[in-house]
Parts: sequence; C-alpha cells; structure tokens
Amino acid sequence: MKTNMRANVQAFGGHLTAMVLPNIGAFIAWGFITALFIPTGWMPNEAFGELVGPMITYLLPLLIGYTGGQIVGDKRGAVAGAIGTMGVIVGADIPMFVGAMIMGPLSAWVVVQMDKRIQHRIPSGFEMVVNNFSLGIVGMLLCLFAYEIVGPAVTAANLFVKSGIEALVATGFLPLLAIINEPAKVLFLNNAIDQGIYYPLGLQAAAETGKSIFFMVASNPGPGLGMLLAYAMFGQGLSKRSAPSAIIIHFFGGIHELYFPYVLMKPVMILAMIAGAATGIATFNLFDAGLVAGPSPGSIFSYLALTPKGSFIGTIAGVTSAAIVSFLVASAILKMSKSEEKESDFEQSVTDMKDMKAEGAAKPATAIATNALDTVNAQAKPIQFIAFACDAGMGSSAMGASTFKRKLTKAGIDIEVKNFAIEKVPSDADIVVTHESLESRAVNATGLPVITIKNFLNDPALDELMVTIEQQA
Repeated sequence: MKTNMRANVQAFGGHLTAMVLPNIGAFIAWGFITALFIPTGWMPNEAFGELVGPMITYLLPLLIGYTGGQIVGDKRGAVAGAIGTMGVIVGADIPMFVGAMIMGPLSAWVVVQMDKRIQHRIPSGFEMVVNNFSLGIVGMLLCLFAYEIVGPAVTAANLFVKSGIEALVATGFLPLLAIINEPAKVLFLNNAIDQGIYYPLGLQAAAETGKSIFFMVASNPGPGLGMLLAYAMFGQGLSKRSAPSAIIIHFFGGIHELYFPYVLMKPVMILAMIAGAATGIATFNLFDAGLVAGPSPGSIFSYLALTPKGSFIGTIAGVTSAAIVSFLVASAILKMSKSEEKESDFEQSVTDMKDMKAEGAAKPATAIATNALDTVNAQAKPIQFIAFACDAGMGSSAMGASTFKRKLTKAGIDIEVKNFAIEKVPSDADIVVTHESLESRAVNATGLPVITIKNFLNDPALDELMVTIEQQA
C-alpha cells in the first residue's frame, strides 16, 4: 500500500513537472523582467514594469494549461486546456497556476472522451464543422465550469495553505519544512512538492513583493554540497571516490538526484540534510532573502541569476550556512561509523534501502538488466535506440544519457541515446534505462524492456548493457 501510494505521488509529481518544465524559460523571462523593471528592481522602468502583472496573470497560467492539455489530448487538447484555464484565471484574483494544472489536463480529457464518442457518427464531409463546433461548445462549458467552480475552490485552498505557511513564517517555524522536504526529496517526491506547492505560492508572493523565499525552501543546493564534501573527506571506498564528481554535478549542474544514493546508503544521513536545510531556511528568513522565480535546475548559478537586487548576501549566506551545518553533521555521522566500507558497499547499501523508495520488492539491478536484455535479444534485433528516463526527463536521465553516449562514442559505436520523462518515452525505443525507484512507472508507461539502475554514472547494469551492445556490434 505504501509503495503504491508513493508511486502514485511520484507519477503525480511527474505530470506536474511535465506541465511546468517546458515553460521554465517563460517563468525565468518573467523573473528577469520583475527583477529589472519593478520600482525596487535593478533598472526601474514604469513602462516595462507593466509587463509583470499580465505575464503572471495570463501568460504563464495559459502556457501551463495549454501544455497540460497537449500532454493529454495533443493539439485539440491543448486548445481545450487553454480555454478551460482562462475560466479559472478570470474567476480568481490570484495567479492561477494550480487552477491551470487542473483545468489543462481535465479539459483535454473531456474533449478526448467526447471525440471517442462522436467521431464514428460524423457524416462524411462534415468533419471540420463538427470538430470545430464540438470543441467550441465543450470549451465554452469548461470555461464556465472553471469560472464558477474550480477558480473559487482553488482560491480557497490556496488561501488555506498560504495562511498555514505564513503562520510558520510569522512564528519562526518555517525551517520545520525541512523535516518534510528532505525525506520527500530522496524518495523522488521533490517534483510534487516543488511544482505543486512551493512554485505557485512563490510566484504569487513574487508578484506582490518581487521575490519569494518559497522558491528556496526545497531547492537549496547547500545541504547536498555539505554532505558530499563530508563523503569526499571522510567517506570510504566508492562513495569517497565518486563524491567529488557528484559535487560538481549537484552544486553547479543543479541535479540533486546525484546525492540521493549517499543518503540512502546511510539513512541516518537524512539528519544532516534536515539540519542543513533548516539552517538554510532560517538564514534566508533572517536576511529576508528570496528569488524572483523558481530555480530550475537548482544550481548555485540559478540561485545567483534569480537573486534580486539587495538579496545576494542573504542568498549566499543561506546556501553557505546550509552547507556548513550539513557538512558538520554528516562528518560526525561518518566518523562515528565504525565498520569499514567495502568496495561494493556504496551500491549494496542502496540496494538494502530500496524499500524506502522502490515500488514493491524489486529484483537486483543486474538480474533485471539480464531479463530486459534477454527480451531484446530474443527479438533478434540489435539495440539501436536507448531511452534514459527519469521523473522529469531533464535531470539525472539527461546526465546518464550523455555519459553513456560518450562511452559508446569512445568505443566507436553509433547508437541513438536520448533522455525523456518516463511518460514521454517513444514507442520505437529498444530499451529503457531508469532508476530502480521508477521501475513500475516505466514498465506501465512504456511497455518496453526496462533496465533499472541505482546510479546513472556508474552502475553494473550499465556495464552489462555496454557489453551486450559491443557483442552485437
């Protein structure tokens, strides 16, 4: 039951991410315009500043609604999603990002269901008329429904959540959010939290004040940096040797998934992450720090680029203090660990902790890899297209795909290797590579042979895949 619930939440976060990530450039553009041209910005300009309100009120929610509709129902679904989203925009007095995430996919689903029921009944020659008018009529009804029902409901829910978090801010208990955020992140639920809760609240606050701390409570790269530094200095075996490269990818590249295995191999290490994150949030709050938009990916470069005028000290102090506290706690944990870490402990410890994040009782990665490769080999077809998949399709899978592609190129093998969100893996892929915690989603979403791994950079299953490809070449 727990694993099914976790898988459902992960899938939910993946759908939210699929709606938001393609439009991150628009969010960043809005953030830069806000940081530059509002009265307290770097280059105050009354005319340009007038862009801030319409962009956050209309453009950004419509983009999310359109994208959500397109995911469910292609172009017709995208149009329906935009129409439905317009209803929640006009029916509420706050930026309707959550409303767009609801009405975009919902509107498209309604249109898809309607199309299934009427397509075979359309008289020949009337297809365009029926399709256009049916979409227009259903879109109108959805827009009215969104205006009357969804908009007020989302507004009420938004005010409830906002008042609760603002109470934490007012009482100084905002750092307690770290107790929720950090365990959720290593269970791959970070997208559900960020895109579903903190981004909408952050955008709403940024529209009013030009910045928001909500963008920083779950995306701070400081805690992960501190823990990885501790492993680099006091770790043993593979974890010690791999930590420096993980630091670069995590802190500068913003791919936080790189530090998850280090926490999972020593579950008590979550205390270091919570302590560091809570310290960072408290420091951000003390300095009244905030970002103008959500940092995606959550790298130090994104943090600095989206820091508004007057907040650089607070941003740097929050990241630094989080890293220091996380480093101190993680170092103490590693020093108190008496047992010697063997060469394989880094991988084996993650396997032992798979019940924290895997959907059900998973087979060892190498066994799954063998089964998947056997399936491909049984088809008597050489592997030509490998899809690396993760929750969002832009983080760990992108890194894994590029790393594996370099190995193939070095071996003189020309095979297509691309990264995707799990639900977006094309059907013509020969094999899917994903993290073991996402196995069930990958199997259900793709129906393709799936190799599960624990580490996108160095994993026995990837070595076996490489050997198989070399034998086929």
